[in-house]
Amino acid sequence: QVQLVESGGGLVQPGGSLRLSCAASGSIVSINAMGWYRQAPGKERELVAAMTSSESTNYADSVKGRFTISRDNAKNTVYLQMNSLKPEDTAVYYCNAVITDYHNYRRTYWGQGTRVTVSS
Repeated sequence: QVQLVESGGGLVQPGGSLRLSCAASGSIVSINAMGWYRQAPGKERELVAAMTSSESTNYADSVKGRFTISRDNAKNTVYLQMNSLKPEDTAVYYCNAVITDYHNYRRTYWGQGTRVTVSS
């Protein structure tokens, strides 16, 4: 069993900052990639940022220069530092991880989601 637990969402004013965290736990042998997706009301889920095990990163154009993804491999944790937040960043943010478990199966796991609301 593998679990992803997110934290750090909330209400913030435009221009503010938030830091999301996602900790993976369970039968983990290795984590191949971790990232963040978001889904706004009435829209499809979209990639926000992702980082591979070699620390290669990928960002959505809409967040480049404002958001930063990072990992703490010792803690199996990924972070998303979000600065200069805009109302259009309002969404439920989901953690995503590609994990190889003790049975040598590689699967994609999702967190339960954490809500970010950017509003004055």
